[in-house]
Amino acid sequence: MEDVLEIVVRSTEIDVNGHVNNAKYLEYLEWGRENWYEKAGLYYDKFLQMGIQTVTVNININYRKECRQNDRLTIKTRPEKVGKSSFVLLQEIYNQHGEKCADALVTSVTMDAETRKSREVPNELRKLFH
Repeated sequence: MEDVLEIVVRSTEIDVNGHVNNAKYLEYLEWGRENWYEKAGLYYDKFLQMGIQTVTVNININYRKECRQNDRLTIKTRPEKVGKSSFVLLQEIYNQHGEKCADALVTSVTMDAETRKSREVPNELRKLFH
């Protein structure tokens, strides 16, 4: 399942170089992941009902093209691979011209909400990777 989120770059996201600050890309990716979970019906409350949470443990990002104020960005999120307790999402950010501005592999781990230890990826999430 792929999800697409569209945003507009605001003036507060621009750094002294006149483009989007690198840390903001990580925030954009987080918004994309949250949208992906919600589209799949896996809201935070549902995870808590299952007794789990997901935590990001690694982000490998490539910055490919600068983004500027008022750019219209598209954040694409799709499943890449799933393991026993971890999973990887592929995310890409495109500008309004269809140019890829960034891409990232984001690894998350399923964690038991009480013990704070890793736990097997639940079937509700695992099925999105097939």
